[in-house]
Amino acid sequence: MRAMFVALLVCLSMAASAAEITFSSAQRATILSHGPWPPRIVADPSNRVSGNGAAIALGKRLFSDPRLSSTGTVSCAGCHDEAKDFTDGRRLAHGLMPLARNTPTVWNVRFNRWFGWAGAVDTLWGASVRPILAADEMAATGAHAVALLLGDGELTNLFVSAFGRQPGATFSNETGGDDTLVAVGKALAAYQETLVTRRTPFDDFRDALARDSDNGDGAAMKRYPAAALRGLKIFVGQGRCSVCHLGPLFTNGEFDDAGISYFTGPGKVDKGRYGGIGLFRLSPFTRHGKYSDRPDDAMARLTQGVALRHRDWGAFRVPSLRNVALTGPYMHNGSLATLRDVVRHYSEIDVERLHTDGSAILRPLHLSPEEIDDLLAFLASLSDRTSR
Repeated sequence: MRAMFVALLVCLSMAASAAEITFSSAQRATILSHGPWPPRIVADPSNRVSGNGAAIALGKRLFSDPRLSSTGTVSCAGCHDEAKDFTDGRRLAHGLMPLARNTPTVWNVRFNRWFGWAGAVDTLWGASVRPILAADEMAATGAHAVALLLGDGELTNLFVSAFGRQPGATFSNETGGDDTLVAVGKALAAYQETLVTRRTPFDDFRDALARDSDNGDGAAMKRYPAAALRGLKIFVGQGRCSVCHLGPLFTNGEFDDAGISYFTGPGKVDKGRYGGIGLFRLSPFTRHGKYSDRPDDAMARLTQGVALRHRDWGAFRVPSLRNVALTGPYMHNGSLATLRDVVRHYSEIDVERLHTDGSAILRPLHLSPEEIDDLLAFLASLSDRTSR
């Protein structure tokens, strides 16, 4: 009985504390802009099998199949482990050889405009082909993919059901091996498009706020932890986090310098977005490239005109914050082990390490330990622990 009484007091205290927190009309609008979730699902026009059931089944099989690599030892799921929220839990990824970047999650990847930390490609299927060909990841070839598919009756049948042709048959004037490898990438993309996180405590709060006419007081706030609410106040207020982490996905999908070193070793640098644009211009796996099923699509025209700028040196893609509490280590090089480390980094950021010609968004916040705890509580409320 005493325990129930104490719990009641705690709940009343949380409600009272939450009721004291108010938002300006601009902050309220920002909060509402982070939803609704999930967004409307739209098929990828550059991928003919986007949403195709047979392609999804084929992609799911191939995602976990190490035979797709040249050595038969590395699979997509080896780095993007569902049990670890489609990351690997390591600081740096490891394929056939050690890599220089952290493994990003593929949760909600279908909503990306650019893929990978540097945006070297603008299609999910192109991003799926890239590691298959990379010498330090899977080191496979189109011919290897054809042999794998033809050597497994179930894979062959799924491929024919999805694409209407045998593996190795050409879809264009390119070689059968190349076309089949692209088809594999499109099947992998079709599967990854299904990996959408479910709703979170924040989404319930945001929708309640949208229905509430009293600027969030009352029932809308009582269902949301007070600490998370205080953290949300920092997020949309003094922290200005929503400038980069905006919209339902909590990212602008673009690239910025976060004050993290881009040196990977003595005399070695990761060019970040600058290098990514260079690779993008050479890639055949783009929305406007020869393998796209809609090279004239509006998004293809938009990404085709991306400019190469000096300020893109050391800039990396702004990640989504959905499920962020579950996908550490963090940053492009995995240098920050915990989410608390990330918040501390931004709280005490050294502006001297940022590009001088960049936008002056980041500045030290000098958060107190209690404010850090509140911001972490808010970030935790963006995680869906039932998606796995």
